[in-house]
Amino acid sequence: MKKVKSFFAKLLLITAIISICLNGLGMFAKVHADTTAFQMDARAAYAIDAESGQVLYQKNATKRYPIASVIKILTLGVILQDIRNHHLKWDQKIKITPAVAKMADDWHFSNVPLVNGEEYTVRQLVDSMMLVSADGSTEALALADAGSTAAFNKKMVAFAKKAGVTDIKIYNMIGLPNGDLGKHKLKDVDKDAENLLSAKDVALISKYLVENYPETLDITKQKFANFDVTKDQQYLMTNVNALLPQNGFAPKNGEIDGLKTGNTDRAGKCIVSTGTFAGRRIILVALHTKGEWNDQSKMQQDFYNKLIDEYQPVEIKKASDFSTKLTSVKVKNGKNKTNLKLTKKTTVWLPKNMKLQATKPTLRVQGDNQKQLTAPIKKNQQVGSIELHIPGLPDFNIPVSASRSVTEKSMF
Repeated sequence: MKKVKSFFAKLLLITAIISICLNGLGMFAKVHADTTAFQMDARAAYAIDAESGQVLYQKNATKRYPIASVIKILTLGVILQDIRNHHLKWDQKIKITPAVAKMADDWHFSNVPLVNGEEYTVRQLVDSMMLVSADGSTEALALADAGSTAAFNKKMVAFAKKAGVTDIKIYNMIGLPNGDLGKHKLKDVDKDAENLLSAKDVALISKYLVENYPETLDITKQKFANFDVTKDQQYLMTNVNALLPQNGFAPKNGEIDGLKTGNTDRAGKCIVSTGTFAGRRIILVALHTKGEWNDQSKMQQDFYNKLIDEYQPVEIKKASDFSTKLTSVKVKNGKNKTNLKLTKKTTVWLPKNMKLQATKPTLRVQGDNQKQLTAPIKKNQQVGSIELHIPGLPDFNIPVSASRSVTEKSMF
């Protein structure tokens, strides 16, 4: 009987140990899964520091999805480019055709009234495109610029390439399904075809647009603007961006000044916002967000508030700011080591009160061997990066270059 009791006692002990181990593993898995500081209730999302390129959040960021009227960011880029190149002028008047007037008069779409035969300036049409997402205005601009939907699409693709985006599907300037463009739809293309871009694509295009055409923000930060439909009729436009200053979902300790929303059945509710926080421009993209418009705006507001509450930007001037161990690297077949320097000064977002050394900086050099280089090395040649592991954020790589040349050892 004692042996039986002893057996059961041992069995219970083993069971308890297994249970503790399994629970421990479960706890570990939970901690690991919760390492992302931010949560976006969206099909895809991407957030970056526009200057450094540091990724602050990513979710399905490289998969292409329909983006609805968010495409008007790219449309605006082409228009601003062509204004700068004197192909268009701000005060140039565009006459409205019957097909465009029909688009503008369709209650299914976002619009300001456009009267057939009436003329509107490029500035009026751009303002209405970006503030209230006017589809008729967008169509009028693109057709005046390029002559056809297909021709303007080529310009959009070319502009996207300048922003570093090459793998996209563009069907029109508005963001609607192809068939909704009526007379101006693409022939031999499915009527349900929609523009397809990734959240990362949208962020890169937005970054390029804001950096190279800063007048963008003078447009998108307007809360109100009047649109003269006719000499006797005026339409007051209210910017649909609920995150702008003094609006209900304006983040604290920072200021939003753009950028664009969108919505179709396939794309769902999409939003791109940008603003300055702690002196840094942040771009946040969310595609097919869950819930209503207010839920979408609240989600982005929460992101910005948490960023500024829990993180801060830290300037990095030199490699030794991390560790003196990262200031030089061996060079195979070289006469000596080479010293390392940051390719350029940068700023990184870190949890408040966290030191750079706590990011476990790791040097990754280019080539087959990630611990040493192979001669010859030229001065200022980029030779690798310092990888940072930041709690709650994706890893961040900071490029490093050789501060001096290293020649090959002579065989004699």
